[in-house]
Amino acid sequence: MKVLILSAATGGGHLRAAQAVQTCLREHEPSWRVEVVDALKCVGSLLDKTCCDGYRFLATKTPKVFGQLYRATNEESVLNTLMTHFSGLLGLRLLPMLREQEPDLILSTHPFATEMISHLKEKGLVQAPLICLMTDYGPHRAWIAPRVDAYVVSNEDMLPEMVEMGAPRDIIYPFGIPVDNVFFSKENKAALLQEMGLEPGVPTILFMAGSFGVSGIMDIYREIAAQDIVFQIIVITGKNQKLYEAFAVELAKSKRRTKLIYFTDEVEKYMHAADLLVTKPGGLTVSEALACDIPLAVFDAIPGQEEDNAQFLLSHNMAVRIRAGESCGKTIRIVLADNRRLEDMRSSCERFDKSKSGENILWLIRSLTGKEKAL
Repeated sequence: MKVLILSAATGGGHLRAAQAVQTCLREHEPSWRVEVVDALKCVGSLLDKTCCDGYRFLATKTPKVFGQLYRATNEESVLNTLMTHFSGLLGLRLLPMLREQEPDLILSTHPFATEMISHLKEKGLVQAPLICLMTDYGPHRAWIAPRVDAYVVSNEDMLPEMVEMGAPRDIIYPFGIPVDNVFFSKENKAALLQEMGLEPGVPTILFMAGSFGVSGIMDIYREIAAQDIVFQIIVITGKNQKLYEAFAVELAKSKRRTKLIYFTDEVEKYMHAADLLVTKPGGLTVSEALACDIPLAVFDAIPGQEEDNAQFLLSHNMAVRIRAGESCGKTIRIVLADNRRLEDMRSSCERFDKSKSGENILWLIRSLTGKEKAL
C-alpha cells in the first residue's frame, strides 16, 4: 500500500499537517509506504519560489491586498476560473513523479495540489482516490475540486458553506486538522514551569511571535507586561533573529519575569506549561493549541483564512481578540484575573476534541482503498 501526501511550503501549516498524517499512518501501518512530496517544488523551482515568496510578501507587507485576493478567488468569477485552469495545466508536470511513486491513494494538504490532481483525474491520467485535507477553520473555493473523493475539514461549522460551494455533503468529514500526538498528551504544568526556571502556580502567558515577522508584537508585549497583576511570560520568536534581538533588549529593562526562546522543536512543552497563548491564528497553530486545551488571544489575523480562524475561535469561546494600542493589556488582565472565564475558555477547548483525527483519516484511507479493518 502506497500513500502519497502532497503539500507545499506556502506557510508552515500545510507541511506540518502532512507530516502529522505521515507519522500517524506509519505508526498504525508500518508496512505501508507513506511519502510527503512538496507539489510546488515538484512542478518547478521558479513557481515554488514565486508562490512561497509571494505569499510571505502579501501576508506580511500588504495584508489588505492579500485579503482582497482571498475574497476575489472565493467567488465564482473569471479570476477563479483562470486560477483553476492554470493549476490544472501545471498538474501535467506532476506526472513523472506520480508514475514513479505509483500511489494507491493521494492526500493533499494544499489547494494547488488538490486542483492539479483533480485535473489529472478528470483526464483519466490518475486513478488513485484523492483526499483533500483543508488546513483552516473556514472554507475557501480554491479547495473545492470536481474529482475529490473525500474532504477532511477542521470543524462541523464548515459543512453548509462547502455544500453551497459545490462539495457533496456525503464526502465531507469534520475529523479535524491532524497534529502530532505530543500536543494531546497531558503534562505536569508545575514540573514544566520549574524546569523552565519559572514559578509554578503563577499564571503564564505564551507569546508565539511568528516565523517571518509580526507587526506590533513589541507594542503588544509592552502593554501586556505593564499590567498590575502577577503573571509571567514565555516568548518564542521562531527563526526571527531581528525580533529575538529586539526582545532581548526589551527584557533587559523590563521588570516582568519573561523567558525568551529563539527557536524550539518542543513547542508543545511550552503550550502545556501556559495558561493563555498570544499568537497569530494560523490553522495549525490553532489546532495545536486546541489539542493542548489552551485558550488563545489572537492578533494580526491576515484578512482571509486567518480571519476565518479567529472568527471560529471567538464564536466558540476559545479566544479573545487583541490589537496593539486598543487596550490589549487590559483585555489580557481581565482574562487572567477572572479564573472562571479562563476556565470556561479552557473547557471550550477541551470539548473541541479532535484527538482521533489521524485515526479517522486512516479509517477513511482504508475505506477508499478497500482496506477496511477494525481500528
